[in-house]
Amino acid sequence: MLPSTYNLYPEISPYHFEHLQVTNSHEIYYEECGSPNGQPIIFLHGGPGSGCNSSQRRFFDPNHYRIILTDQRGCGRSKPLGETIENTTEHLVHDLEKLRHHLNIESWIVFGGSWGSTLGIAYAIAHPACVKGLILRGIFLSRPSELDWFLKDVSQFFPEALQQLRGYLPESERDQLLDAYSSRIFSDDVKLSVPAAIAWNAFESSIMSLRPSTSNNAVSDDIQVARAKIQLHYILNECFVGQRNLLQEVSTISHIPTVIVQGRYDMVCPPITAWELKQALPDAEYYVIDDAGHSAMEPGTTSALISATDRFKSL
Repeated sequence: MLPSTYNLYPEISPYHFEHLQVTNSHEIYYEECGSPNGQPIIFLHGGPGSGCNSSQRRFFDPNHYRIILTDQRGCGRSKPLGETIENTTEHLVHDLEKLRHHLNIESWIVFGGSWGSTLGIAYAIAHPACVKGLILRGIFLSRPSELDWFLKDVSQFFPEALQQLRGYLPESERDQLLDAYSSRIFSDDVKLSVPAAIAWNAFESSIMSLRPSTSNNAVSDDIQVARAKIQLHYILNECFVGQRNLLQEVSTISHIPTVIVQGRYDMVCPPITAWELKQALPDAEYYVIDDAGHSAMEPGTTSALISATDRFKSL
């Protein structure tokens, strides 16, 4: 049974933010909000490549939680922006551990959606003693079937969106979407990289919600290119988990309290993956939101996620 309606908490500002040097070349941005002495919870953004934003602080009670948001390597406010060298899932897991030690946190709750659910699962498998609970939304495990859906099979529901993505390219390149977009987005010529990145990012945005979004989240050209670079880098490498069977590996974290929230009409990460994760984690709470797509900001999904963070106060 789905919980009662929950609304986003009021807007808050960080009480601390800085960059953490994780390698000689990478610095990751992180911020802390809410209660400095509260229960630690970390937000893992999606994409890969998206970065965090201020609305994501609002899933958590600021009077209870020590809320930590971080931009993954190459994303958002992390440096260098758009860098793909030394940027793999294993590196991101390493960064989370380095951040945890830096903040003197013994264990924390991990909250991640979409690509953030993949990273949250990979982190929990690597460091189960450090994870008090998992809240996962829009489940993605980077299997070939999921990547094929995103760039091919989704046309069964959004033919115009995929046609627009393909139509940006010359006809001779439309059957090699990843290579064609990569060659432009990784170009040093901004006349090639920026328009291609905008076209690439617009595709995912257009299939994000059950109902068309009216929000206008304008971002700079640099962010557009960086987001597309990181996402393409990961997709081209099966998000660096393609050789693993995460559904088998999660048996090692079955003792961790877990909530799975999934939009019934999620066109980015179809519900079958969330269902299979629930079968692999029989004790997990599993909520399907019947009037939602992929976005965490659709009312039913938002409510279920905040319900989970409220109930996890008792962990």
